[in-house]
Amino acid sequence: MGTATGARSAWFRPGRLLAATAGAVLLLTACSGGRDGGRAAAGDREPDVTITWWTGQVGEAEQLAEELATEYHALHPHVTIRTSAGASTTDDLLTKLTSGLISGTYPDISYAYGSWAGELAASGRTQDLTDIVRDPAFGWSEMPFAARATAMDGDRVIGVPALIDDVALIYNKGLFDEAGVAYPRNDWSWDDFRRTARRLTDPGRSVYGTAYSVSGSEDTTWHLWPLLWQRGGKILDGKRPAFNSDAGVAALETLRVMAVDDKSMYLDQTDERYGPLFHSGRIAMMMSGPWAMLELKQAGLDYGVTALPGFNGDHQTISGPDLWVLFDHAAADRAAASREFVRWLTSEPVDARWSRKLGNLPLRCPEENTAEFAAYAREYPGARAFAENLANAKQVRPSLTGYAEMSRHVGDAVARVLQGAAGPREALDEAAARSVPALEDS
Repeated sequence: MGTATGARSAWFRPGRLLAATAGAVLLLTACSGGRDGGRAAAGDREPDVTITWWTGQVGEAEQLAEELATEYHALHPHVTIRTSAGASTTDDLLTKLTSGLISGTYPDISYAYGSWAGELAASGRTQDLTDIVRDPAFGWSEMPFAARATAMDGDRVIGVPALIDDVALIYNKGLFDEAGVAYPRNDWSWDDFRRTARRLTDPGRSVYGTAYSVSGSEDTTWHLWPLLWQRGGKILDGKRPAFNSDAGVAALETLRVMAVDDKSMYLDQTDERYGPLFHSGRIAMMMSGPWAMLELKQAGLDYGVTALPGFNGDHQTISGPDLWVLFDHAAADRAAASREFVRWLTSEPVDARWSRKLGNLPLRCPEENTAEFAAYAREYPGARAFAENLANAKQVRPSLTGYAEMSRHVGDAVARVLQGAAGPREALDEAAARSVPALEDS
């Protein structure tokens, strides 16, 4: 655990939502609103206060968080911020938070995947930040729609976006050049994607056109949702599963033919291998997000980014913004101090430094026009394409507490289909039936 106590001057990988029906004052269009940005924290308050911050990060990212906490303490000596990762991995953080909320040992601020938002809001321990984000100086309306919706429980704001992302198509230019194949375009259809994946697959060299996770995790599930939405389908109808519609079956069949019939899709049992295989030239195209750019930079790979392939001209994608969730310990000074720190942490000047160091997209759309974003885009060649692709993030994942269990059932169904163990309709119907109890209890 790090404790910020001295003066020092002033990195993150995503993980992964809320289908919110929020008022127009909060949920505007994808990136609308005046440009005022985040403001610095308010003046010193007495008495001294100590808050805990579970960053959800390890290694270099955690070191940066400690540096920022130390810098904030130098600006506000009455506030001490105790930082720690909170758990050994970000994926383990929800278990730690759930246990802490029961025992009373939860932090003031925690990193959280957007898909956890419903469960955390249901705890009754999250702060209501609605009035904070209504302040024009916060720049809430400048954040993409999906990020704002993910941070909300109905019309109540329970967190502040920590990460902006979307899923696009990343391709290895070297493999395309070697095969004499034209690069992907923003107007590609799934048929274009399938044909090109077949052309780039070379079993003799263990090279695949594309890849997909079959671990059964949310990584397996959430990559299916854009194909579902593009075909006019939806995940839920109220609290009832709707993903097993004709649109859902057709979406999963799109993936099945590539994995089973064409054998042009590398099936990753772990979520952990397809990225490194892409870096090493064994996979030509992968559906991934901005979080991949730091590792691509480190690997020195010449790559390009386009929107996802589409259906009938619809190129919808998915955004899985992550959050800083603030918890209420019934201590007014701690609650206020945590709000002011997160306001500072997500302000434009601090976010610009954080995003560039880690390869993240900026939290606020207008930042794309700044000198800082221009420098960031030069350092990370796919940055502008990912930023533009946010316009295709038109829907969000459900916020019901039963989403996590439903996701596991859908992930298992997708994995079975892509491995040739079931057909799309059979598998999705079974996943829907198994999801009903958890959704009804949400």
